[in-house]
Amino acid sequence: MSYFRPAVDAMTGYTPGEQPPPGSPIIKLNTNENPYPPSPKAIEVLRSLDSEWLRRYPDPYAREFCQAVSQALGVPAEWVVVTNGSDELLNLLVRACAEGCDRKVVYPTPTYVLYPTLAAMQSAQVVEIPYSEGMQLPLEELIAAQGSLTLIASPNSPSGHLVPLTDLRELARQVSGVLAIDEAYTDFAEYSALPLVEEFENVIVLRTLSKGYSLAGLRLGFGIAQPALLAGIFKLKDSYNIDVIATALGTAAMQDQPYKTAYAEKVKASRTKLQVDLKQLGFTVPESQGNFLLVTPPDKNAEDLYHALKARGILVRYFKQPGLDDKLRITVGTEAQNQMLLEALTSIQNKEQGRRIPL
Repeated sequence: MSYFRPAVDAMTGYTPGEQPPPGSPIIKLNTNENPYPPSPKAIEVLRSLDSEWLRRYPDPYAREFCQAVSQALGVPAEWVVVTNGSDELLNLLVRACAEGCDRKVVYPTPTYVLYPTLAAMQSAQVVEIPYSEGMQLPLEELIAAQGSLTLIASPNSPSGHLVPLTDLRELARQVSGVLAIDEAYTDFAEYSALPLVEEFENVIVLRTLSKGYSLAGLRLGFGIAQPALLAGIFKLKDSYNIDVIATALGTAAMQDQPYKTAYAEKVKASRTKLQVDLKQLGFTVPESQGNFLLVTPPDKNAEDLYHALKARGILVRYFKQPGLDDKLRITVGTEAQNQMLLEALTSIQNKEQGRRIPL
């Protein structure tokens, strides 16, 4: 006997990256967290927490945070919706836009592996269109699919590539449904698709404080769109989805743009160095606009290498699926963490080469 809808019984749940317990000596390079601490201004807010905040319900619209977003990004505060991480906003969009076979969810692959899970929860038809060689957006196929919701991650995960604005603009112009541009990693990228929100009422840009702002544990995200589009999302949003602590800390972090930018630049510099160092070890390492690299080991033994690193106390991400099963996604860590990763990889390679030497 099942207590659940057939779609729930049939679906495969999302598998998050491994999370070792606090204080663990494990080096975490598997879930794209920022290796540096949050803004000191956010930490100061946490230390000065007033217990009165906890007695009362929070502002259901997190208007203080919306105002901080408005000032930081130059968008009207009423164009902002705040959610429990950008994943909640993705969930709301799927629930609002997709249903059965008539209202499809469309996206290029490979991409964020949560998308098909959210669509399955809604019993929505999914149209997955593979990226062409060189990770070029399959623009014509995406337009032809005419999804009620089209999802584009830019920068994309796990590949790290950035989708050209010209392609996104053409997609927004020609699809009849909502175009959601998932910019979780935009703080490490050369440009953003945010200008498209003003041009098109069917475009929403999703952001998070998990990556660039070092607040993954806070679970705070937001979307930017014209009010007519946000109106439907507000109908589905839980009344008090953002607690007072997240609102206060997120506001302080958003107001400290110089701090965020400075540490994003450190991550980008480390990303460039790590890319060079991995290439010297024989890895294939495409350019990335995120805080991670998608790499192919010289022997394409990604799964074995994943386990070997884990045995040495280093976690990276391995996706056991076609097109990715010969690759590893590696989060850019601190310089010290990156160096330990490189030393571990060198040790593993030397050990493997020693096994191949005939006696």
